[in-house]
Amino acid sequence: MDLCDLAVIKQLIHSHGFNFSKSMGQNFLIANWVPQRIVEESGITAANCVLEIGPGIGCLTQALSQAAGRVISIELDKRLLPILSETVGSLPNVKIISGDIMSVDLIQLKNNYFSGFEPVVCANLPYNITTPVLTKLVGSKIFSSITVMVQKEVAHRICAVPGSKEYGAFSIYSSFYTNPKLLFDVPPSCFEPRPKVTSSVISLTLKKSNNAVLNEKLFFQIVRSAFNQRRKTLLNSLFSAFSKSLSKAEIAEVLTESGISQSVRGEELSIQEFVKLANNFELQKRNKGKF
Repeated sequence: MDLCDLAVIKQLIHSHGFNFSKSMGQNFLIANWVPQRIVEESGITAANCVLEIGPGIGCLTQALSQAAGRVISIELDKRLLPILSETVGSLPNVKIISGDIMSVDLIQLKNNYFSGFEPVVCANLPYNITTPVLTKLVGSKIFSSITVMVQKEVAHRICAVPGSKEYGAFSIYSSFYTNPKLLFDVPPSCFEPRPKVTSSVISLTLKKSNNAVLNEKLFFQIVRSAFNQRRKTLLNSLFSAFSKSLSKAEIAEVLTESGISQSVRGEELSIQEFVKLANNFELQKRNKGKF
């Protein structure tokens, strides 16, 4: 069954009385080169157990099952479960789970289904939950790679470099834990219904070490404060965040120790510079009992 064939899709959803949900961001692929290329670019093999989120009618699921050792697909919309049962239910290495990825215990999921396999993620993510889902997946440190299709604008923000307009706190979060990479774009014409935006497929490969930062919590506190008000200099942004415990002069001293200009803005700093800055703040905290 060609699950990217528009005629097949229409017959399936008609026979099951299914209607697309805008609130869930449902758009089904109608170009079979897309799932094939996603799987190829992901590098998935029989050694992998793949977590898929939002399988829809099973277009990507079908392609994943041909490459992976096992596929665990989590679908929030219960109306799609009968369709998935018909389209991919007979595939021996596919398990469909009804649930919300944001409520799923990933450790328990790993213990139940991923034993003996290298865990990875491969999914066409619903655009309305992209950031929280990726934060949860990356933060779990379970998956060696995450290959997902997201809105192009979000993809460029995740993979952004210092000094670019897309560069922000989530760019740094992604680069802190992973090596993000833009793979390819998918135009609106590849979907039914047709979305108003272009999509992009990205890969996030988990890093084995986290940049030698002394205090991750403080590191991300500094990153968030640097981007909360992008027009402010880094000195003023940090003073707004830490004024209860540090004077502006003390913050300026840490910037100088880190080799960072007081007039620079957060969007100009690389992740390595943020790490150095956070480590110097942490050392001041330990030496002077600040914060």
